[in-house]
Amino acid sequence: MRSRKQTIPPTLCVLVLALLLVGCRNSGTLDMDYGAGDATGSMLFGGLERTYRVHVPPSHDKTKPAPLVLALHGGGGTGAHMERLTLGGFNVLSDQEGFIVAYPDGIERHWNDGRKQARDRAHGENIDDVGFLSALIDRLIQELNVDAKRIYVTGMSNGAMMSFRLACERSGKIAAIAPVAGAMPDDLAAHCAPLQPISVLVISNTQDPMVPWTGGDVRFLWIERGKVYSTAGTVAYWVRHDQCSPSPVVAWEPDADPQDGTRVRREVYGGGKDETEVILYAIEGGGHTWPGGYQYLPEGVIGKTSRDIDANQVIWDFFKRHAIGG
Repeated sequence: MRSRKQTIPPTLCVLVLALLLVGCRNSGTLDMDYGAGDATGSMLFGGLERTYRVHVPPSHDKTKPAPLVLALHGGGGTGAHMERLTLGGFNVLSDQEGFIVAYPDGIERHWNDGRKQARDRAHGENIDDVGFLSALIDRLIQELNVDAKRIYVTGMSNGAMMSFRLACERSGKIAAIAPVAGAMPDDLAAHCAPLQPISVLVISNTQDPMVPWTGGDVRFLWIERGKVYSTAGTVAYWVRHDQCSPSPVVAWEPDADPQDGTRVRREVYGGGKDETEVILYAIEGGGHTWPGGYQYLPEGVIGKTSRDIDANQVIWDFFKRHAIGG
């Protein structure tokens, strides 16, 4: 395998990332009038003002319960950044399929996913993000008639790890999760005790320079941010919890873009309790990226983005098969 060279100085990488994220800040005033389209909202929780974005499809009828997808940004990002990373794909699918999407904001752009070594305010002050996201779900159930049996969570990187934490601590409230480019933190796994089975879709990249496929130290450039399980160990944890078949059905996705340097292998662990399943999409050659999404930094920094699948579509197709209780 040809080695990749660092083509950009680390300080320039940090500057580029900062400029990208600043460009994705939420703008405008907070508005609680949820009509069709986009709105922003805020709520007080734990003595802090917590903010979020909501996309409501034009077909939404408050007399009919609708599914909800929480999409959690990565470390250093915002809800607006998550929309940009996914190229607005969940909003498009929302309009087509009739589900609601919410893009919450972490405190100072991070989520407290349970890692003890991460150096940011959310982790350092042990911010109750599980409580905030649970309260946000309750609020949207009340205000938009969200279907309490069809609530789903996805996320990128730090947001992916936060998805795992919600599955560990709120499994009775969430029907399925779909973490992308993030594995189970060691510190979280040590006390993870889900009360209910929950379907899990893991999308993981084999050449991720930040969240290693084989597990170990999470890094951004020279900064260490705790340790995670390997992708195989993460999948195995949820296979055991859901009592799925330990022998997966394996298939390769079509090589839709032979020029992107990636191939996608799908492993399906079926037959879980309450009709749950665990699925792995292994992106061979992929980096710290969202398949089919925005290449937010150069390949020399974050690696390749697969164009063989659209993660938004894959995730929604997975979510809509599952509801709490089977």
